[in-house]
Amino acid sequence: MGVLGLLCIECQGPKKEKMNVILQGKEVPKPLPATQKRVILFFGNSITAGYQLDMNQAFPAIIKQKIDSLALNYQVINAGLSGETTASGKNRIDWVLRTIPDIFILELGANDGLRGLPLRETHKNLQIIIDKVKLINPEVKIIIAGMEVPPNLGEAYTRQFRNIFSDLSKNNAAVLIPFLLVDVAGRPNLNLTDGIHPTPEGHLLVAELVWETLLPLLELN
Repeated sequence: MGVLGLLCIECQGPKKEKMNVILQGKEVPKPLPATQKRVILFFGNSITAGYQLDMNQAFPAIIKQKIDSLALNYQVINAGLSGETTASGKNRIDWVLRTIPDIFILELGANDGLRGLPLRETHKNLQIIIDKVKLINPEVKIIIAGMEVPPNLGEAYTRQFRNIFSDLSKNNAAVLIPFLLVDVAGRPNLNLTDGIHPTPEGHLLVAELVWETLLPLLELN
């Protein structure tokens, strides 16, 4: 639950010429033969899980469709779990990391905020998750999906909650999406009747935002 390029690769031909594939004004890496795909791991709550939707309608699945359409050497894993807090995510991450990620997208914290949990604990739990990911792969690229909480929790709490994600991104050399639901939140036609979880159309917009952030990180060496 939550409130919510240029890229060029060196080909392995005789002359090792660099080749670019251009898509919608952006260059994306042309895939190379490989025996094992790189892993993009989404770790989050019901927003990532696609609450009340088919899995193929959730934004990670839409990202997978984009990856597959370009025949890039990546697999996408959706490890979203509805109701996840940062504390439960901290406990679950070890099991999830049985698959080592090359790119890790972290989308957690909204359920902490909705419950008014201590912000220090939220920050601490998220840092522990990041530390565990870095431990298993020091070269991992991390994207942090920031979230917002309702203003009824108070101006100070709302501001400090928002700052958690920017602080974590700076301290961990991670890429920040300031607010994952910026194009969706508060728009009834893009959310389910609970006013919180995106509809399939909402997930399309979330996926576009994530794709803009993810695309520059996609590499094939």
